[in-house]
Amino acid sequence: MIECNVEVDASGLMCPLPLLRLKKALNSMASGEIVKVIATDPAAHLDFGVYVDQAGHLLIDIVRHEHRQIFYVQKK
Repeated sequence: MIECNVEVDASGLMCPLPLLRLKKALNSMASGEIVKVIATDPAAHLDFGVYVDQAGHLLIDIVRHEHRQIFYVQKK
């Protein structure tokens, strides 16, 4: 299990809301901290992957459980 500093539950939200919740969380975090985002939008991994690459953050892991995805992102 990855320890996180912030957890965001974006379950039931569709694009672009999970990504906006991730951005909002990252804005309030310090460099090196990890945010855990729970999303049920099946396309969330596409948005998150592009955003994390462009912003320079680190996508540590994606865990998939049935209809939800759990993302662990470390702020740059």
